[in-house]
Amino acid sequence: MQRRTFLQTLLAVPAISIAAADDFSNRVKGLPPLTIKDVKVITTNGGSNYRWVFLKIITSEDGLYGIGSANDNYQTFAVATALEKHLKPWLIGKDPDRIEDLWQAANYRTYWRGGPLNNKVLAAMDEALWDIKGKRAGMPVYEMLGGRAHDAVACYDHVSGRTKEQAADAVAKSMATGFRHIRLQYGEGGYGGGGFIPANSGNRAENGYQGQAFDDDLYVETVPPVFEYVRQKIGFEPKLIHDVHSKLSGANALLFSKKMEPVHMFFVEDLLPPEQVAWYKEVRQVCATPQAVGELFTNSAEYLPLIADRVINFIRTRVTAIGGITPAKKLANLCEAFGVKTAFQEGGENDPVNQLAAYHVDMSSTAFGIQEENHFPPLVHEMLPGTAAIRKGFMHGSLRPGLGIDINEEMVAKYPIAEARNGGAYGTDRAPDGTVIAP
Repeated sequence: MQRRTFLQTLLAVPAISIAAADDFSNRVKGLPPLTIKDVKVITTNGGSNYRWVFLKIITSEDGLYGIGSANDNYQTFAVATALEKHLKPWLIGKDPDRIEDLWQAANYRTYWRGGPLNNKVLAAMDEALWDIKGKRAGMPVYEMLGGRAHDAVACYDHVSGRTKEQAADAVAKSMATGFRHIRLQYGEGGYGGGGFIPANSGNRAENGYQGQAFDDDLYVETVPPVFEYVRQKIGFEPKLIHDVHSKLSGANALLFSKKMEPVHMFFVEDLLPPEQVAWYKEVRQVCATPQAVGELFTNSAEYLPLIADRVINFIRTRVTAIGGITPAKKLANLCEAFGVKTAFQEGGENDPVNQLAAYHVDMSSTAFGIQEENHFPPLVHEMLPGTAAIRKGFMHGSLRPGLGIDINEEMVAKYPIAEARNGGAYGTDRAPDGTVIAP
């Protein structure tokens, strides 16, 4: 009897049309519906040698727009063209409120997906949409992602030394400016310093490669004693980081991590290239040195097993490279479930818009571990008002609605990007026998 009464009551309730539901939704929000009216691709050298690509999504509401980053220093024109010729025509007329739906549709729009070019196009759109939503709501993006989980975003500094004494001095100077987390590189030659054989030295093939050459055995023997010296001089207060930049073989990755164990690293970054990540299970079995992995990851299939199996401690993806705020927040949630931390890779040639996209995810996540610092010259702060400030080792956003950053198009136009030398190719190192070493 009760079941029959319930069904009769249910049938008596009038059906609500989709149009009525939409009207109700808009009345609750108190805001009229939005559409994307125009899309602009903006490129600039940032007054220096940067190769930045921004996307500006303009809506049907007067003065309401969002900005996103499609940062790619090495295939800049490919990204800019994909935005202008492929994404823009597809986006115009769509509803910018539907961020998740647009992200999914844009991901499948190209049929082939998951690569760095597509993800950066996705990221530019996604970040701009979140910027719009935050501005319309009158709050920073992190408030819409769950609110603040920390007071600010801790960053790590970058220092280096050509001798162990210089290395210790550089760490001490960084601490004096307020940094607690410090990445220390060693020697000459950039990434891999301490493992380079000078040009025309060592055993080389006749008429073969004679330039500076990387030797991973030399690296494994040279770098750990430098960190031991720094600990002896400075102590264990600073949280030390070191970037191997994917240069080691599997066996030497194990040996290097074991040698670094006594100096209690905050993490060692990218021991291995992404093609060899299966070795991280072996590393985890032999030592406790924390591992940060993923600067080159652009596909969730690459980092999912490493997180789920707890063989890494930090995930090092760049927010633009994985598709923006929407997937980055999901990644942070996944990390939280497995006790892994985020350490978004936002340094180097990166731009202030993407730096802030990472900041908002960081602020709202208890899985946040650290973010890479990136200081910009005063000119960039003028070109992109609202660029984050780093003080005493912490990043602070502007607290304005949305991402909290704007773009001075008139000023940016004075600093166009130029054709890159050698097509913008990333430089690679070689072994003594001339073999290319993975960056």
